[in-house]
Amino acid sequence: MAILTQSTTFIIGPVAKLLGYIMNWLFLGLDAIGIPNIGLAIIIFTFVTKLLMMPLTVKQMKFTKLSTVMQPELQAIQKKYKNTKDQNEMLKMQEETKAVYAKYGTSPTGGCAQLLIQFPILLALYRIIQNIPAYVPKIKLLFTAMLSSDNGIMSVAGYQDILSSNFTQFANKDLTNMNSIIDVLNVFSTDNWNKLIELFPAQAELITNNLNEFNHMNSFLTINMSQNPGLTLGLPILIPILAGVTQYLSVRMMQTQNPATGNNEDNPAAASMKMMNTVMPIMSAVMAISLPAGLGLYWSATAVFQILQQFIINKYFDKKGVDEIVKENVDKINKKRAKQGLPEQKITNNAKISTKSIASSQDKLEQAKAKKEANDKKIKEILDSTEYYKSSSAKPGSLSAKANMVSKYNEKNEKHNK
Repeated sequence: MAILTQSTTFIIGPVAKLLGYIMNWLFLGLDAIGIPNIGLAIIIFTFVTKLLMMPLTVKQMKFTKLSTVMQPELQAIQKKYKNTKDQNEMLKMQEETKAVYAKYGTSPTGGCAQLLIQFPILLALYRIIQNIPAYVPKIKLLFTAMLSSDNGIMSVAGYQDILSSNFTQFANKDLTNMNSIIDVLNVFSTDNWNKLIELFPAQAELITNNLNEFNHMNSFLTINMSQNPGLTLGLPILIPILAGVTQYLSVRMMQTQNPATGNNEDNPAAASMKMMNTVMPIMSAVMAISLPAGLGLYWSATAVFQILQQFIINKYFDKKGVDEIVKENVDKINKKRAKQGLPEQKITNNAKISTKSIASSQDKLEQAKAKKEANDKKIKEILDSTEYYKSSSAKPGSLSAKANMVSKYNEKNEKHNK
């Protein structure tokens, strides 16, 4: 399937089509005011989609905020049952963990739901930015004009052999399908366009006129959004740099706002997340070098809007306070429980009992250990004393033995008093 054909993938296809309408409307709106610019459309499109996804972002950040508060209690449970292999003990660990989540009105999968919903949306967004001509008809019309079978490239006899023998990008492409050709032309470099014009001199004017309009629409701060920035010096290299820097700032802000989620060295998941947060900005910069500049601009705009979102939402949560957030969560759960005919307070009461016992159980273990050590010491002293008194050659039970025991008792006390 040609890349420029709109996606028909399950879930992603319909989402991409819906978001594609938004992208097209934004471009047409800019065109109506005399600014038909793909780069600007990408930035506005990113802002609009971020606003549409705001409810999911708020829920995800709320879960992250509560996770930071829950970490000490969850770590206490993990420490309490560390290295245990007993099935009953493991079940107790699960119950106590559930109780902590219930106490805060959330669940272990609370953050996963939002991520699962966002994932197909993000893939759909990537699809649109990568293949703008498939979702913005006015852009695609420029390519169809160049290729039109009436007087364009596809009207030339043997055009398939000309394209495949001169451009490796056309290898294994269905050159009878216009979308397959547009797929390649959409990311053509300047040198490739010049070569194409030389190969089809009769269509040179047609190609040049449509190419100039296409470049005008794709030019953002003199950077062509359809071409790869590469490693050459100049303005295009700013796109990969921006992609890496903005991604890094976004990650750093997230770690600063929620330090407990990334600094728990004992948690393998947290260590993996920390590593990923370090690698991702570098990966973004590297990938932005070899992919169309439009994608790099999209990543940069996404990171910038994400930083703004994190700042605003975290300020809102800080002002609201954790207690109020928990109260809202528990109220929602209680409403659901009321519909099921379950008592309101059961979740919170069980949570209080279980979570309160988590902290005290560790103290009880320490107290029991100290008590056992004291008892062992006392028993040893008694045994030592008995052996001391019994260490005599006199016959046990005789008057001599008893006198000897009294003598040794007095001797021991004298040594103790010195």
